[in-house]
Amino acid sequence: MTTPRLAREIAEFYSDDYDEQTRLTDSACGVLELVRTQELLRRHLPPAPASVLDVGGGPGVHARWLAADGYRVHLVDPVERHVAQAREASAAYTVEVGDARALSAADASYDVVLFLGPLYHLPEPAERERALAQALRVVRPGGLVVAAGIQRFAPVFDNTAHARLHLDGIDERMPRILTTGSNAGKLFTSAYFHRTEELADELRAAGLAEVRVYGVEGPGDALLKAAELTAGLRISPDSDLFRSALAAARLAEPHPELTVASSHLLAFGRRPAQATAA
Repeated sequence: MTTPRLAREIAEFYSDDYDEQTRLTDSACGVLELVRTQELLRRHLPPAPASVLDVGGGPGVHARWLAADGYRVHLVDPVERHVAQAREASAAYTVEVGDARALSAADASYDVVLFLGPLYHLPEPAERERALAQALRVVRPGGLVVAAGIQRFAPVFDNTAHARLHLDGIDERMPRILTTGSNAGKLFTSAYFHRTEELADELRAAGLAEVRVYGVEGPGDALLKAAELTAGLRISPDSDLFRSALAAARLAEPHPELTVASSHLLAFGRRPAQATAA
């Protein structure tokens, strides 16, 4: 199987322009995303030592805590810098350079497949379909597939928190992003932003069942960003503001209409026990 090439814009962004290794630890909104992702995954994952394929696992932030929880983790990422960072960070999991659209794993070989990054860097629907078909192929019947998306309206909240939504160029580009979901520009990299039900529909179309989508950070996410980025405050996870934001995320869970307040969506689906991979 020929491995699809990573788009140059994305490869350069993560190799040269941005350090993914610190994204979930160096800011309050990053810590909020990490804590909530851990909560949601721990609620749904099968007991350790189940096998987990962490596709698009970056520098291993999630692989490390999953391995510490007792899971057998293999990390795949298309960015060589990420794979090197993940390998250097811990020997508790295995790593390889690879692509979500052409996984090297054998059919039905993992209990869980995590796609916590690939889908929003595949702007074309056919590419996301290809990746999800791979997830369904390598997960065991009855196994779990978890896919993250960036929420469609996140750029509005994010650029407001950065106090730049009104600036020339950004204000003109935003309506197109909100209409099409597609982004390309200096503020991020090539990406696709999902609507909540759209992400669920993509998992169902791939053949996954029992699909549910959660908002990760909740309605306090933008407040944390604004406090840190605009007001210049350092928000501790022990602070009242952070605790309130975390409480808001948990309160929002039963209300699908509030998923639009989160920057990230986390979709869970299960491969039917008797179905064959697409």
